[in-house]
Order: sequence, then C-alpha cells, then structure tokens
Amino acid sequence: MLSLPHPSVLHGAVSAPCLCCRKGKDQFDNLEKHTQWGIDVLEKYIKFVKERTEIELSYAKQLRNLSKKYQPKKNSKEEEEYRYTSTRAFLATLNEMNDYAGQHEVISENMTSLITAELTRYVQELKQERKSHFHDGRKAQQHIETCWKQLEASKRRFERDCKEADRAQQYFEKMDADINVTKADVEKARQQAQLRHQMAEDSKAEYSSTLQKFNSEQHEHYYTHIPNIFQKIQEMEERRIVRIGESMKTFAEVDRQVIPIIGKCLDEITKAAESVDHKNDSQMVIEAFKSGFEPPGDVDFEDFTQPMKRTVSESSLSNSRGDGKSEPKFGSKSKGKLWPFIKKNKSPKQQKEPLSHRFNEFMTSKPKIHCFRSLKRGLSLKLGAGPEDFSNLPPEQRRKKLQQKVDELNRDIQKEMDSRDALTKMKDVYIKNPQMGDAASVDHRLAELGQNIEKLRLEVQKFEGWLAEVEGRLPARSEQPRRQSGVYEAQNPSGVNSCAQDRESPDGSYTEEQSQETEMKVPATDFDDEFDDEEPLPTIGTCKALYTFEGQNEGTISVAEGEMLYVIEEDKGDGWTRIRRNEDEEGYVPTSYVEVYLDKNAKGAMTYI
Repeated sequence: MLSLPHPSVLHGAVSAPCLCCRKGKDQFDNLEKHTQWGIDVLEKYIKFVKERTEIELSYAKQLRNLSKKYQPKKNSKEEEEYRYTSTRAFLATLNEMNDYAGQHEVISENMTSLITAELTRYVQELKQERKSHFHDGRKAQQHIETCWKQLEASKRRFERDCKEADRAQQYFEKMDADINVTKADVEKARQQAQLRHQMAEDSKAEYSSTLQKFNSEQHEHYYTHIPNIFQKIQEMEERRIVRIGESMKTFAEVDRQVIPIIGKCLDEITKAAESVDHKNDSQMVIEAFKSGFEPPGDVDFEDFTQPMKRTVSESSLSNSRGDGKSEPKFGSKSKGKLWPFIKKNKSPKQQKEPLSHRFNEFMTSKPKIHCFRSLKRGLSLKLGAGPEDFSNLPPEQRRKKLQQKVDELNRDIQKEMDSRDALTKMKDVYIKNPQMGDAASVDHRLAELGQNIEKLRLEVQKFEGWLAEVEGRLPARSEQPRRQSGVYEAQNPSGVNSCAQDRESPDGSYTEEQSQETEMKVPATDFDDEFDDEEPLPTIGTCKALYTFEGQNEGTISVAEGEMLYVIEEDKGDGWTRIRRNEDEEGYVPTSYVEVYLDKNAKGAMTYI
C-alpha cells in the first residue's frame, strides 16, 4: 500500500510566490511611471532654458537695433552735432549699450552650450539607460513567472497522478474482495494499481525537483536580480536629480559671469555722463556761430523839429549836399539810370503781376548790359545757392567754411596721389614682368590722375587765397584800415566779372576796366519804367567808406574814403550794399568797402555776435 502526501499540502507550500510576483510587477510599473516623470521634468527644464536663451537673443537684438537707430549717420549734419560733450556722452552710452547687448548674447550662447545642449544629450542617454534597466527587470520577471508556471504544471501533474493511483488502489481492493471475480482480473487490477503508484512516485520526484529549482530561482530573483535592477534604477534617478541641480547652478553662474562686464559698461556710461561740460559746450557754440563783426556804434540823435542835419565831417559832405534838404523823392529820373530795383508807382493791373514775371520778360526781350548778370546772381543767392567763396557768410563763419574746403581738397589730393603711386608701382611690375600685363594700359589712367591732381591743386590755391584774405582782414577792424581792392573781386568773381573786369592798381586802389564785350545801350522799356519814379526807400542806418570807390558802371555810386553816407538796403548776399548821399544820388557800392552801422530799430537790422 503506497502512502502519498496529500496534494493540498504541496499546493499550500507554493501558493505564496504568485502574489509576490504580482506585487513585484506592480512595483516595476510604479518605478517606470516615476522615472518617466523625472525625464519629463528634465525636458521641461530644457525647454525653459531654451526659451530663456531666445529671450536673451531677442533682447540683445533689440538693444543693438536701438543703439544703431540713434547712431549718427556718416557725412550728415548729425555727425557734426556730436562734437559737444553732451552728445559725445550720448554716443558713448549708445556704444556701451551695444556692448551691454553683447553680454546678453554671451548669456544666451553659454546657456545653450552648457545647459541646453548638455542636458539634451544627457536625456537621450538617460532614456537608453532607463530602457535597458526596465528591459532587464521585465526579463527577470518573465523568467520567474515561467518557473512558476512550470512548478504549477508539475504540481498539477503530481496531483492528478496521485488521484489516479488512489482510484486504482481502491479498484484493486474492491476486485480482491469480490469472490465472483476471477484471479486474472484481480491480478490485472493489482498491476494497474502498482503502475499508477509508480507514476505518482515519478510525478512526486519531478514536482519535488521543480519546486527546489523554483525556490532557488525565486530566491535569486528577489534577493539578487531585482535588487540589482532596482539599485541601477535608483542610481540612474539620483544622477538625473544631481544633473538637474548642477544645471540650475550653471544657470545662475552664467548670469553671474557677465555681471562684472555689465557693471563696467554701466560705469563707462556714468563716466561719460560725468564728462559732460556745460561751459565747454557753450564755448563751442560761441566759436561755431560768432560772426567776427564788431558791434555797431552808438546811434546819433536825430532832431525832427527841423530839417535833419547829417553828423559827418564837412570835408566829405559839404560839396555833396546842402543843408536843410529833405529826404529825396524820386518823382523824376536821376542823372544816370539807377539800379533796376528802383521801381516807380504801378497801376493796379501791374501790381497784380509778379515781379519775377516782369523781370524774366525784361531779361529775355533784348540784350542787356552785363550788370544784370550780377542781378540774376543776387536772385540766385536769395533762392539758396551760395557763392563759391562763401562771401555771403560772416567773416568768422566764412573762414571756417574755407578752411573745411581746403582740408577736403587736400584729402582728395592725397587720395589721388595714393592712387597714382599704386598705378606707378603696378606699371613698374608690368615693365619688369610683361607676362603679368601691359604697362601701356595704365598710362591713360595715370594721365587722368595727374590732371585731377593739378585741378585740385589749383582749387586749393584759390581757396587758400580766399582764406588768407579773410584771415588777414579779420583783425583789420581794430587796426588802421588798409586798401585791399582785390577782396571783393576774390569774394564775388561771378558778380564783379559780369559787370566789369576789375583790376587792382599797384597802389592797391580799386579800379575798373570796361569789358572787352561791346556794351549795348538799353532802350527804355516798360520794365525800365517799372523801376523809375518810386517812393524813396527809408534809411536803415549809416556807413563809413573805408576805401575810395569809383563807380563807373550803371547803378553804382562813387564814394571817397572816410565819407559818411546813408544805408537804404543792406547786403543781400551778392556783395553789394545800397547807399544814398543826397536826394539825387544813390547807388550800390561793394560791401567790403564800407563799414555799416545799422539802426537796431530798422526792419531787417543785422544781428551781431
């Protein structure tokens, strides 16, 4: 009779691992979710740093554009304004803001290279490592589950064989107790029962072996494989946490590294602000706009209770006018035809017609005398086209403009000479090495450069002459006046040469020679009548003749040195001043030949700086 342990005993011994495997699998799922969350946090931080770098770049770009927007344009009026200390300080601020923007670009670059790029690469490695660890965990879990299934199969087979052996034993005992059963049937039942018992014993041995193997595998799984995998996952997670902490520290260090440079930029801005000198700026304004004119003298008292008496020397005016004469009226024509701007009263229809129309009709109707060329030049000056020698400017301003022109021409000469030297060297190379080029090919260009240099040198000589003339005349206000007849000719070549070809006599007096062209007598026209019989112009001041001037051209008037006269029209930029001696004598004289004292209350009085 075979004795077998009841299968329920074995079943109870191996029923616990199923729950453990299930719990182990649940922990793997939780760890998988947690590590994925850690990677998501790391990617979120990478995205945050990337957006910060974009903001830094955008901010730096806006700062650079702002600095560029307010930078002075080259060869413009704005560039001249930056000679003052306040504007130079502003320019320094713009330059420092450009450097300030550069530091924000450095922040962006460092954060991109030290944080974004490094963390992005680390995330990829972390994902691979995590995948490997969980793959090993799943593999170990599947192995233990496979061993568990083998154990369960062996156990069920052992249980089944035991039940079959028990039934065979019971059938044998029944057959053996039945007297009606043949001996052969009893023997057959006995053999069957022994076979079943043998099968049960084999199943028992197999089950016992499988159980021992499973227990060994289970112990290895829960005490070796799973702890190792969990340890690796833990180390991976800790490295991730340390890495994100180091990245946050680097995030702060990147900003801290540029703080000294940013502070230096701010210090430079402060230093530029402290360099602003209001006294120096004021002095520069004075130097830039001072005219060089001397202030006018005292205004004489005019007694209107009796005919005006001129307070001039008897030697200069006793022969030119009588005492007690009132202001001249141009009811009749003077001895000589005056300057064409002296107009007579016009009819209502003529008053509506613009002066420029009548002037153009007059200038295009018949050939006129050469003096009208200076008239056209005067109109062009009023329209904004200044003379080449800047004679329309005050002396000091004219000197500065002439000096700038001389410097500009000298720079142009230097450029042309550099180009000529380069071409000369090239020609020498071509002569020594004909295979490199034809030496004759540069001759034409060398000739052009030589002509350009000669022209520029002539221009420099011309402007240096005007500059020397101005610099020699500026201090002459406080010294004894000298006879300089060539001044006006140099200042107004177009106006003077158009009326007459002026010459300077050996003693320096101002003389005039008739033009080689034949002067045509101007017939009386309606336009001529327009400038006759006009109400006399009011006086706006007085003047003193510095030099003798022989007015031989029509519209001019002769004056003697030291003579005092009335000013009725100041210089409009063409180099001529209109004066009056008495009721029948008035005309134009060169402005450089008289010293003008304008009435401050008169319309259009000159302002002295």
